[in-house]
Amino acid sequence: MNIYLDIAIAIALSMLVSYLLVFPVIKLAAKWKMMDYPELRKIHTQITPRMGGLAIFGGVVAGMIYIRPEMPYFIPICIGAVIIVLTGLFDDRYQIRPIFKLAGQVTAAGVLIISGLKIDIISIPFIGMVPLNDFISILFTFLWILGITNAINLIDGLDGLATGVSTISLISISVMALALEPQVTIVYLCVVLIGSNLGFLFHNFYPAKIYMGDTGSLFLGYSMAVISMVGLFKNVTLFSFVIPIIVLAVPVFDTLFSILRRIINKQKIMMPDNKHIHYQILAAGFSHRTTVLILYAFSALFGLLAILFSLTSFGISLVITFILLLMLHLFAEMTGVVYKGKRPLINLISKNEKKSQEKENA
Repeated sequence: MNIYLDIAIAIALSMLVSYLLVFPVIKLAAKWKMMDYPELRKIHTQITPRMGGLAIFGGVVAGMIYIRPEMPYFIPICIGAVIIVLTGLFDDRYQIRPIFKLAGQVTAAGVLIISGLKIDIISIPFIGMVPLNDFISILFTFLWILGITNAINLIDGLDGLATGVSTISLISISVMALALEPQVTIVYLCVVLIGSNLGFLFHNFYPAKIYMGDTGSLFLGYSMAVISMVGLFKNVTLFSFVIPIIVLAVPVFDTLFSILRRIINKQKIMMPDNKHIHYQILAAGFSHRTTVLILYAFSALFGLLAILFSLTSFGISLVITFILLLMLHLFAEMTGVVYKGKRPLINLISKNEKKSQEKENA
């Protein structure tokens, strides 16, 4: 069967199953008392069911049953996914301590590493290919899986944000998997997640009727970490280490800047706050819906830059690098990391915008 027909059917099937599963999941969430209650740090004002990630997981399972991908490490990946989903479910129900949630993630990552799936070589700009010894390879793989899993978890702060940002990143990975050297299995893994996310997004976009909860955010983060490991990291190009980070720039750098901000302010790294980039955009006066769309646009731009980065010449890649650094500086200013909370670049843009408006009104 034609690959594109397979992709279309897989997306449609995953989307439909995910969309329909939300209805029984909402009833289960109420029955099992998996509800998200308003509090000072949260934006929402209504009691909302969580555990919607179960619908996303169900959509992915349906898509995978149709595709039946033939790939190494498939069984360990599935076992790790089940462990992650169960960890998320326990957290959604019992609000387990961070150490227990981390233990579930470590167990899932350990299953992959024991099976042999790990990052054993990376390519760094201006340095070239760097093989990793066993210890560094295992450590790097653990950090990558845990880092991406928690990055998606942390950015899940507004209706539809984590769902949309992860979908845009998955689309970018799919394009590269087809364009660089066709990796059909990677595309299949991406499309079932894309379809499930879109089906769930019908219920999750502002105003959300259900949240994905840790069941969904941990599963999405784990899935994206695994896909980048078996796809982008395995693509031996000059920038194979950089590309996954660019694709996932919104959640990755929001998490890194959050850690850096807490260190600067002498706060506990694991202590939650309302200084994430989505809260900062909200504080600037944008609506809930507009804030989410702004971050969608950021994610899409990073995804486009990652695609160009992987396909263009070295000279153009340097120009893209400058644009990326400029965008990351904007990110850093928005999250209050640089200049003790001052925002020179943002203020400069604002001043120029005001001047142009004054000229138009004159």
